[in-house]
Amino acid sequence: MQRAKEAMRVSDGRLLGDPGHRALSKKQGVKWQRPRLTRQALTQCCLVKWILSSAAPQGSDSSDSELELSVMRHQPEGLEQLQAQTKFTKKELQSLYRGFKNECPSGLVDEDTFKLIYSQFFPQGDASTYAHFLFSAFDADGNGAIHFEDFVVGLSVLLRGTVQEKLKWAFNLYDINKDGYITKEEMVAIMKSIYDMMGRHTYPLLREDAPLEHVERFFQKMDRNQDGVVTMDEFLETCQKDENIMSSMQLFENVI
Repeated sequence: MQRAKEAMRVSDGRLLGDPGHRALSKKQGVKWQRPRLTRQALTQCCLVKWILSSAAPQGSDSSDSELELSVMRHQPEGLEQLQAQTKFTKKELQSLYRGFKNECPSGLVDEDTFKLIYSQFFPQGDASTYAHFLFSAFDADGNGAIHFEDFVVGLSVLLRGTVQEKLKWAFNLYDINKDGYITKEEMVAIMKSIYDMMGRHTYPLLREDAPLEHVERFFQKMDRNQDGVVTMDEFLETCQKDENIMSSMQLFENVI
């Protein structure tokens, strides 16, 4: 699929940046920029593409101006409240809801659905483990299902959040057991799942030990008190001071 090809073309094996390398200059690479609120950027997201592909044509139901919130068994919050909570427009929320309702009539999305989505967008690799980790990051209360409100709030952070918001979300993804710390083992697990999903089509080709080697360099720079774990404060401070890591955060948009 075209999305998978784009992701493979962008990935260079430094999905978290490379603390062992010099920061990129404007001439050498792409510098971190505040996300622009464009529909084109929105529709590059795998999860959004999945939803919009199931959305009914615009104008098919004149009553959907209120997102048809009352028809779902699990009734979402009002449109105005969702607009206030996210950085999506009313029209974008309508499109997202329409597709979400078609794919998940119950108003809930489960982990198997996430795995199906990512297996379709990344057929060249094994996306199941990454989909599991990503689902857990969205499933804030850990009940095994994601409501529409939680889904779009999470997407809003990932696609249109501030630098601070995106970094906090990334920390939550790497903190697999949600104890407030990131261990080397947790980060290796996430990194390996991304490499597995990308398959053997990244450029340049990745070595088998690339995830572990990458994490070792990352921790050496980030674990300031050398206690073997990274706290939220250490994560935020180090990332925001390292231009190369910040630049690489844009690659998250290729695997979300």
